[in-house]
Amino acid sequence: MIPLSLAQVARITGGRLDGDPEVVVRGEVVIDSRRVSPGGLFAAVPGERSDGHDFASAAVAAGAAAVLATRPVPAPSVLVADIPAALAALARFVVDSLPAVQIAGITGSSGKTSTKDLAAQLVEHLGPTIAPAGSFNNEFGLPLTVLRADPATRYLVLELSARGLGHIAYLCGIAPPRYGVVLNVGRAHAGEFGGLDQVAQAKGELVEALPAARDPDGGVAILNADDPRVLAMASRTAARIVTFSAAPPARAAQVRAADVRLDDLGRPSFTLLTPEGSAPVALRLHGAHNVPNALAAAALANELGLGLADIADGLSAAVTRSRWRMEVRQRPDGVTVINDAYNANPESVRAALDALGQMVRDGRGFAVLGHMAELGDTSRASHEETGEYAAQVLGPALAGLIAVGEEAAPLLTGARRVRSWHGEAVAVPDGAAALDALANQLKPGDVVLVKASRAARLEGVAADLLVELGGADR
Repeated sequence: MIPLSLAQVARITGGRLDGDPEVVVRGEVVIDSRRVSPGGLFAAVPGERSDGHDFASAAVAAGAAAVLATRPVPAPSVLVADIPAALAALARFVVDSLPAVQIAGITGSSGKTSTKDLAAQLVEHLGPTIAPAGSFNNEFGLPLTVLRADPATRYLVLELSARGLGHIAYLCGIAPPRYGVVLNVGRAHAGEFGGLDQVAQAKGELVEALPAARDPDGGVAILNADDPRVLAMASRTAARIVTFSAAPPARAAQVRAADVRLDDLGRPSFTLLTPEGSAPVALRLHGAHNVPNALAAAALANELGLGLADIADGLSAAVTRSRWRMEVRQRPDGVTVINDAYNANPESVRAALDALGQMVRDGRGFAVLGHMAELGDTSRASHEETGEYAAQVLGPALAGLIAVGEEAAPLLTGARRVRSWHGEAVAVPDGAAALDALANQLKPGDVVLVKASRAARLEGVAADLLVELGGADR
């Protein structure tokens, strides 16, 4: 955080100061009072279960310099009309105060967080880097991430999400990117957007925000050549275009993957092909869907100046930094649990099912799936198609498909369409019932996938599957 006096905070946000104007904010800006650090700023945000204003005194007692609030609180404060707008103004001030910082934005319907984690681990080799924790990618998360930057920061690797048109453009206005990475256009949030073309329109706002290639600090749009809607975004930007491809055989892209192989835990290895040459990569992440994520991260790091050997070594050493995304752990009894429960959409569930199929060797596969949210009118059909895909692709290896919650039940309808599949299709109301359905069934060699949209909160199912027997990372 760049040190700012409360007088400066009030001036930047257009707020009214209630406190000592000379007090300086030196710590992190947070919206969770439990994460307050000495000299930090606590933004009091109303939540689903509580209102941050109720914790203003506690935040200051814990060391916060002041509270950013929308109504009077019994603590030093800056009163503003709108918390997200105030955070955005502060973040833009920080960006403008650090002109040497290189800003990269990453978006897509799926894979944003994994790609951001990979890219950050590569870019850190070049200098001090700030990237969001988890999925801090919206009107709260992005400015809070930017506000962690200080004069030593050289790179911001940001994740940008959207729930509608204009959202990504708004985020780009807070931290204008020079580099933009677009991974894919899928059915995540399609219900909110109105269709895939609208999703593409929203994701493409990132490349529209990039500076022209002819500018002194010319922009670079890094696009997935395997997704036609993403590749078409080249016509929407004046930035220089760099493409990546994981398709076999790889398309004529600048950054490619060849000879992709998966080990018995679904971890990909491949030959990374770039204009500078080729190098072997062996990812520690699980699932073939992480190959394009790795290519996108490699393309970004290369544009920032990281050499091929360091990129390949960095990708091979990279780990998952964000929770509940293809976390693979094996219990002492030989059962493997895949916790991919952070979020779900049709494309990401298919990718997880592919990984499950790859990991099932001598045992059986079980898929515990919750509903995929925000699919609008396509929800039922999308769930049925996903269930059908599970039964077709895994076949006899899928011993059980457990649909958690009423909205997930169409998964079973789809699976039952595959007459050659004879696994067990079970509908349960909640996570506890899903655990009951698995009780006394699992044997050494079995693999259990747990995946759902965030609202289903199925990460506890994976945790409970592991807790009794103390699972270990693999």
